[in-house]
Amino acid sequence: MFVNIFLIFCKNPFSKLKVTYNEYDLDKNVNYSKGDRWMKKMGQVFAACIFMIGALTPFSHSANAAAITVGDAITNNSGTATVEGYIVGYTLSKDSYTTEHDRFQTTNIAIADSVLETDPANIMPIQLTPSVRPGINLVENPDNIGKKVRITGSLEAYFGEPGLKNPESVMLIDSIEPEAPVEALDIHDIQGAGHISSYNNVHVKNVEGVVTHVVDRNNFYMQSIEPDDNDDTSEGILVYKKSHGRQKGDLLSVNGIVKEWVLAGYSEKLQTDLPVTEINADTIVIKESGHVLPAAVVINKDRLIPTEVIDNDQFRHFDPEEDGIDFFESLEGMLVQVNNPKVIAPQKYGEVVVLPENAETNTRAGGLRISAEDYNPERLHLDLNDEYFVAKTGDYFAGNVTGVVSYGYSNYKMLVEDVPALVEGGLKPEETMLHSTKDGLTIASYNLENYSAASSNDKTNRLAAGIVNSMKSPDIIAVTEVQDNDGPVDSGTTDAAQSAAKLITAMEALGGPAYVYTDVAPEDKMDGGQPGGNIRVGFLYNPGRVQLAEGMKGKATESAEFVNGRLTLNPGRIDPENTAFEDSRKPVAAQFIFNEERVIVVANHFNSKGGDQPLFGKNQPLVASSEIQRKNMAAVVNGFVKKVKASDPDANVVLAGDFNDFEFTESLSVLKGSELTNMIDRVPAEERFTYSYQGNSQVLDHILVTNNMAEMTEVDIVHTNSSFMDEHGRASDHDPIVIRTTFAADENIQYIEGKKKEKKLIVAKPGIHLDIDKDARFRDGIVVKHSATLQGEGLKYNVVIISTPQRGQVIDFRGAEVKEVRLDTKRKVEFIGAENVKKWTNSKAKKTKKPAS
Repeated sequence: MFVNIFLIFCKNPFSKLKVTYNEYDLDKNVNYSKGDRWMKKMGQVFAACIFMIGALTPFSHSANAAAITVGDAITNNSGTATVEGYIVGYTLSKDSYTTEHDRFQTTNIAIADSVLETDPANIMPIQLTPSVRPGINLVENPDNIGKKVRITGSLEAYFGEPGLKNPESVMLIDSIEPEAPVEALDIHDIQGAGHISSYNNVHVKNVEGVVTHVVDRNNFYMQSIEPDDNDDTSEGILVYKKSHGRQKGDLLSVNGIVKEWVLAGYSEKLQTDLPVTEINADTIVIKESGHVLPAAVVINKDRLIPTEVIDNDQFRHFDPEEDGIDFFESLEGMLVQVNNPKVIAPQKYGEVVVLPENAETNTRAGGLRISAEDYNPERLHLDLNDEYFVAKTGDYFAGNVTGVVSYGYSNYKMLVEDVPALVEGGLKPEETMLHSTKDGLTIASYNLENYSAASSNDKTNRLAAGIVNSMKSPDIIAVTEVQDNDGPVDSGTTDAAQSAAKLITAMEALGGPAYVYTDVAPEDKMDGGQPGGNIRVGFLYNPGRVQLAEGMKGKATESAEFVNGRLTLNPGRIDPENTAFEDSRKPVAAQFIFNEERVIVVANHFNSKGGDQPLFGKNQPLVASSEIQRKNMAAVVNGFVKKVKASDPDANVVLAGDFNDFEFTESLSVLKGSELTNMIDRVPAEERFTYSYQGNSQVLDHILVTNNMAEMTEVDIVHTNSSFMDEHGRASDHDPIVIRTTFAADENIQYIEGKKKEKKLIVAKPGIHLDIDKDARFRDGIVVKHSATLQGEGLKYNVVIISTPQRGQVIDFRGAEVKEVRLDTKRKVEFIGAENVKKWTNSKAKKTKKPAS
């Protein structure tokens, strides 16, 4: 839409900022006027300009002097001048400004040429001497933020940067006001088909609606009782009036000024969030009490919610049928209903994210996974305002939920008063199928979520149980978010030995191995994360299974290299002083020995997505600025792998950790290069997630292996945390990943599966001979990637999936009866005993012809 935001600070407990929008073309960045449209629509908006004078001083001749811009005043900061600009905040110190009311003082303001300005280089501090403070200072006049001001004074350094001191005159220049209120408007006229009302800043009169939801003592929503026939125009609107005293069912007539407001949000909300259309009421007349509420719009019945596109036209076209962001805007302030909502993520911050019962999920847990083309606009945030409400992925409500569509914290949401009973969906934490074997090395990645010796015993025991029981005690665990010994206490300590020891002791108590921990301690407060916590990456390894190769442990600023098949520092950081890792975790490489095989594991924790713009924000497409650093990090780590492989083409290298980006992003593409395989890509789509954010299941954690290891490696994401709350036993906010790499032995291994029911068996080793037990059950089948011999009564009850990438493979069933063979390969495969297969299917599980024996 067309916006030029005037910011005005919080004025009530609803935590909202007053925002006045003038017309501005975000696409072409030029002025754009809708005045003609206003006149055409109502013919009652006058072109008179009324300038509101604040804090007039005797120096009126100075106020009338020709004004210069803030930019000119910064560039030529000397002499006496009159400067015009917008008040954008209060000056705290050099290059530091705020709009937080509790930090204001009466001594200064900060101005800029644009009310949207956030770059300190374009903001100028203005001294307020005692004589000009009344009517101007932000302590007493927080609504002055966003107003245009004309100031005459001495251009000179203030707070050590170009400023203005000793002002002679100050004058506030208010925006255009209509001379008379506009009557005969309905709510849908005010809302219009778009994100910004055409009546913004217009005084309206006798707008009727019935109260549908009371937010607090100063705010309520009302909805028209006579809707139009245009689904693009909302029938609901927010009304602000201090101590309004209204209740649900009151039929009202409201007079006031239409405003566009940014409601509750994060500190950067004025730069990122959409506004909500509101009437700032001066008069409210009660026409009737106890009026029947309008019928709620039933989502996915009365109106179909878009399921793929959030926005694809940068707000140039208002298209609620295609764009999710427009769909919700068309319902802003209205009563809506969701039938028997399905919970797709655990409750957080008092909100539960759901889908209507007739909407599809795409994870086995009952969640909604993102893809490169689809960030799931159909997610509905139920704002229950109850952080104690317990719900997890896969649960559902036994009844319909009704609420009013609002916006806050960068998302549309439903303000809900009551919900029906929540039904347990049955989702349970998983256990991995990948355990260590004689020739199978297991390696895991696990984000421990700010774990330290200061963490509670409950968290410690949950992490320990997850590693020992759910992850089956992997041989090597690349851990992230390990804090120093005293956690977030800013004591200057960086050592984490006590933190690791506490967790290791808990694992031993549960029957786990006596793990050894190693890391490279960071410099104090140099790696980001929780202040004082000094989070880092490290390794837990089982000395009964693997050995840490001989070598000297590196220091925080030392860089490990690969020379003559060995790391020069073990463990050692990778290029720790590279600017790519500034204020973030530095990757640590460690070389281990397993069955005489040397394996280098690199633990990683890339920078977070903090600072990225929101999916449902006012900037479309959003800017993911944090990705720049991750791509730089990825290039450094991939460069390390390149050097290792150039020195030893047969070297085994594993990259593990929290990479804070999705499998389809450029960051992961850079990291993978041509040397590595991301094992996450081999996880079935319905299980491919390690984290949940605002109802979107997604992958942030990855394990990559050099290509020479890929065909010998299996992978499993162990879903124990991201779909659950603490009340369900959650230990971290990330799910761990486990891989098993089977290194070739001289003889074939007869691999016999027992009675346990597991998700999948992957046959990755060429020439293996398997005897499948009669009680073995693999929900996702037995995946065969190379020539193999399969026998045993268990084949009667399992699907065998042929997924070999190579020609000339031979699958020998040894006369055993096979339930089904699915051909998920384009390569020609020879079968021995094909006559015993009861069903042949293609990659889409559709019946197909039996291949030649």
